[in-house]
Amino acid sequence: MEVELGNRVIALRQQVVANFNAGHWEEVGLLTGHSEIINRYPRLLRSLNCGDEDYAGNALGVLRKIAEADPKAFRIIEQYVNERFPGDTEYVSAKPAERKITFAPNVFSVPDLSTEADLVAVMMPMRAEFADVFSAIRRACKAANLRCLRADDIWEESAIIQDIFNLVFRAQVVVVDFSGKNPNVMYETGIAHTLGKHVVPISQSLDDVPFDLTHHRVLKYLPNTQGLRDLETRLKTRLEQVAPAAPEDVDVPF
Repeated sequence: MEVELGNRVIALRQQVVANFNAGHWEEVGLLTGHSEIINRYPRLLRSLNCGDEDYAGNALGVLRKIAEADPKAFRIIEQYVNERFPGDTEYVSAKPAERKITFAPNVFSVPDLSTEADLVAVMMPMRAEFADVFSAIRRACKAANLRCLRADDIWEESAIIQDIFNLVFRAQVVVVDFSGKNPNVMYETGIAHTLGKHVVPISQSLDDVPFDLTHHRVLKYLPNTQGLRDLETRLKTRLEQVAPAAPEDVDVPF
């Protein structure tokens, strides 16, 4: 299991242990089609009903088993938990953590908006030679049943940087293209990291990736027909790993 998925399983376990009763487990089983795993897992429901100390470990075991066998079902559980137990304050980060901070930016206005689980924001150079790259990103998002927006797709604020902040704030995932060391992309990546978003970096050259970010897994691509096809395929896979997808019967607009 990848480290990132493991962190999501642990974070979800904390919410489940704090909130679930037997009825919630039954609903999750029906929603995901994994009632058998839940009902047959050793001591899960028994430890819950008896208040035993091993309940947290049993819950972790069930969630891990489902995540490894069926990532889509695991995303359904994440959405179920987030919808029913949102907490007292809205949580815009894509990666829940035990310690949370509150901050008030003085450059941006915090929008009265909610995080949209199926929204991917794209931060990249706004030049003509990147048009085909953006098209490949859009196709990858659509294939993963996600929506894709770039700053030039919206015009809601008088200041472009506020539109960018709003877009990153709403998104679950932010795709950033470091090609050409564009300073705006660097700045927008910092915003995304600060807000705790899933950041998926891509680049035509690893030399364009800032040194402080070289430990992140970067999808390197070539800006030709075959290279963009490869990017589309690999990006789709990456998005499916980190982002809850929209239901399959919902038409994803672009």
